[in-house]
Amino acid sequence: MKKSCIIIGAGLSGLTAAHELIKNNWEVIVLDKGRGVGGRMATRRAGEARFDHGAQYFSTKTTDFQSFTQNIIQKNIAKEWHLQEGDKTFSHARVVGTNGMNSIAKLLAEGLNIKTNEKVIRISETQNGCNVLTEAGNFYEANALICTAPAPQTIELLQKSEIAFEDSETLQSIHYQPCIAVMVSLKAQTNIPSPGGMSLEGSNISWVADNFQKGISPVFSATIHANPVFSLAHFENDLNQIGHQLLSEVTDLIPADSVESYQVHRWRYSLASERYPESFLASNSTKFPLIFAGDGFGIGNIEGAYISGKSAAQHLLV
Repeated sequence: MKKSCIIIGAGLSGLTAAHELIKNNWEVIVLDKGRGVGGRMATRRAGEARFDHGAQYFSTKTTDFQSFTQNIIQKNIAKEWHLQEGDKTFSHARVVGTNGMNSIAKLLAEGLNIKTNEKVIRISETQNGCNVLTEAGNFYEANALICTAPAPQTIELLQKSEIAFEDSETLQSIHYQPCIAVMVSLKAQTNIPSPGGMSLEGSNISWVADNFQKGISPVFSATIHANPVFSLAHFENDLNQIGHQLLSEVTDLIPADSVESYQVHRWRYSLASERYPESFLASNSTKFPLIFAGDGFGIGNIEGAYISGKSAAQHLLV
């Protein structure tokens, strides 16, 4: 009989773990509370405009992730983005999704058993492993569980679950910074210098991007990321006012008369600023294999999420 695993979260960690298990003949189901896959590798549409409003790009350091990246570049799912900071060119190219960051996640999701709009609300032990209950009232059962949700959400879930839980202190050591993103539909191109992305200092904004120059939007659009301090201070404020304030700070780059409309999105767990040093955490307190993974583990960011998901799956295969 095949071994089976439930994976909570259809971001890069969860999708990578699923592929690693499936190629080793495991049965896998991936559950995600959102409407789609990718997590913070997110691309939104508004009419013809497209916006990368979560992760903007990624870099590669490890041999394994470099191989993965070259593969998706060859498939035209990703491409290099040669960013510059003033007169300085980055030492190596960043990588982006050809049609947006979410296109990478969608490729990985192909062929997987993924259930979206399924928020897990309780985990229980069974004779042969575990089962989970979702908010919609559905039960799923498997031999093992990999949880890739942000640590605070994981802690909340485990506190409501019917299992022994002794990993709270470790998970509580993982901290995240929030980010408020503004997606701007435009009548004209921005004044953001080529190739269309730049970080800002000395303001409430950490990053602006021209999605048209980036090559993901067929029409003019821009993305603004507020810095963590501003995002935390204004996280619960009126979204329209937040968008208006942030736009007013970049009129030199995004002229006010070019703005057609805008949307605002709040990322509560945008960046894992304090991470668990290892690439995953295997619980010692449950009778079934329970592993925690995601970008809050190891080196963080997109590459860290990939490594974490793959390492978590490989731990189950030992």
